[in-house]
Amino acid sequence: MRKLAVALASVALVACSGGDNEDLRQWMDGVSKDIKGTIPPLPQVKPYEPEAYDAGNLLDPFKAAKIGSEQKKSGGGGLQPDMNRPREPLEAYPLESLKYVGVMTRKKNSFAIIQVDGALYQVRVGNYMGQNFGVITKISESEVTLKELIQDSAGDWVEKESTLMLQGQEGKK
Repeated sequence: MRKLAVALASVALVACSGGDNEDLRQWMDGVSKDIKGTIPPLPQVKPYEPEAYDAGNLLDPFKAAKIGSEQKKSGGGGLQPDMNRPREPLEAYPLESLKYVGVMTRKKNSFAIIQVDGALYQVRVGNYMGQNFGVITKISESEVTLKELIQDSAGDWVEKESTLMLQGQEGKK
């Protein structure tokens, strides 16, 4: 059946291709004689005219002097961290990776227990921790308060208060 269909298709193809099709060529020549393609002309390109930026007394948005000017007015420009002091072990870790897990009190002095990378560290008021020169200012039973020095966009050092909250134990709800 398949062979028969192929044979009929090839016979029909040969029959249609036979002859010189002169009548078809004459009709095509007669119809296409009056048709001409029209392409519109290209539009005229106007020359570039630069526009001058005339902002007058407006503030230049790219000057760094405007950024953080409120902090300079408050007197934050005189602070600087002590770069010559020896670094403490907890200053190698970002504050987000430190966990406040407990507090101890000895002779009316409070010591916070800080966990990082599976190790426990004992710190007190005045110790440094975190990567932003954070000094511990207060230890309570629920949180450790730090005063950090952070450089703003103008290059001045400003103080920022941060806290580490006491972490609950995994098994307790």
